[in-house]
Amino acid sequence: MDDIKTGIIDPLSNALYTYVLIYLLVGAGIWFTVRTRAVQVRLVRQMLTVVLGSRGDSEGGISSFQAFCVGLASRVGTGNIVGVAIALTLGGPGAIFWMWVVALLGMATAFIEATLGQLFKVRNDDGSFRGGPAYYIQTGLGSRPFAVLFAVLLVFAFGFAFNMVQANTIGDALSSGHGVSTAWTAIGLMALAAPVLFGGVRRIATVAGVLLPIMAGAYVLLAVVVVALHATEVPGVVRQIIESALGIDEAVAGTAGGILAAMLNGVKRGLFSNEAGMGSAPNTAATATVDHPVKQGLVQSLGVFVDTMVVCSATAFMILVAGPAVYAPGTTTDAAGSALTTSAVAASLGSWTTPLMTVLIFVFAFSSVLGNYSYAEVNLAFLGVHGGGLTVLRVLVLVAVGAGALLSLETVWALADVAMAFMAIVNLVSITLLGRWALGALRDYESQVRAGARDGTRRTGRFVSSGNPHMPGDLPGDIWAERTATAER
Repeated sequence: MDDIKTGIIDPLSNALYTYVLIYLLVGAGIWFTVRTRAVQVRLVRQMLTVVLGSRGDSEGGISSFQAFCVGLASRVGTGNIVGVAIALTLGGPGAIFWMWVVALLGMATAFIEATLGQLFKVRNDDGSFRGGPAYYIQTGLGSRPFAVLFAVLLVFAFGFAFNMVQANTIGDALSSGHGVSTAWTAIGLMALAAPVLFGGVRRIATVAGVLLPIMAGAYVLLAVVVVALHATEVPGVVRQIIESALGIDEAVAGTAGGILAAMLNGVKRGLFSNEAGMGSAPNTAATATVDHPVKQGLVQSLGVFVDTMVVCSATAFMILVAGPAVYAPGTTTDAAGSALTTSAVAASLGSWTTPLMTVLIFVFAFSSVLGNYSYAEVNLAFLGVHGGGLTVLRVLVLVAVGAGALLSLETVWALADVAMAFMAIVNLVSITLLGRWALGALRDYESQVRAGARDGTRRTGRFVSSGNPHMPGDLPGDIWAERTATAER
């Protein structure tokens, strides 16, 4: 496996990120930020309002809050703890700067792709919804082969590659912190994952809605305490990140690659962590029941902010304030996983935090397994796989979880990098071509917000695509048709 990694996976990954993905990812983020007039900044209040006020509106599907939590279940995981550690050791502190850039621009990209997921979603027989890139590629672009390609890429990435990463993280945490054999970890994870995976997407939403807000809050609180103890060092850490990113201080550039190493590792780890533009979050965004597709776009945009600007930054600051005994920029250049983050916390608060960090890492990674599987299942449904086919997928996912705990950190992350690169390339091209539909929905939403402000109700009505002057045309199906809106009212 190591020979395959060195001879095939690594060169392919470097080529994809260096010559293709970095330009697509940043370019699309800039383009959508301009076209939406910085929606990620202008509508922050609306984002919070939609998320906090959506717990009870899930008839026929899941609520925006549940979709937000399922999205975070996949986003908030190893990318925040292990991914940040890898970015620092391979790209230096400057990699964190590029993670921030990818996230801030990616908030606009996430808004577009999630809104498209809502616009082109379809209804299941039980009244719930499904959708995502495969659906908006097939319907919006009229290309079934391109849609099938994306669905296959997603099933491989989220069903297998990413779940191997999550399992590897748990195995590393238990092995380095508590001496637990990775073989026992593999068996235990398979036993724990099976009942939830066979329960379907609704059970995943329920589990994620309970676990993620609690654990993410606990982790951020832990980070706040650590950073507060080193408050005087924070300005220096920020300066270190910026100087390293811009090549001003080569001593902390991380590797011989300097600025390029910081940029590539920041982009890779940023994309893995927040998933903006990858095409994963729209699969869950489409399942939410909302009266306007833009609302779910705002929810997913907020998810990117929480993931990177809050959780990833918290991890980076904890490691950087821990000092050279834990992490020395420019000299610590071997890929390090959860052990680095755990060591940073222990250096500030004491060894008693090691079991706590193990629990947090376990919940983050395990919840990501659940969120990842939900994406794979939606796309298998698109490919026409049902019944026995889904059972086979669930069994294979469990096997991948077990294998991931046994393989090396470098191998599973390299495989994940290639998988998400191909996914992101297909999705970014698609949403750029389809962006006018999401922009039209945004104009409609803001028009309704202005109307609500004028009449004092501060409410938005149900989105209707039929004859809508803001839209490029009528959407297929009856979900956003005028007659459906009238019946629901």
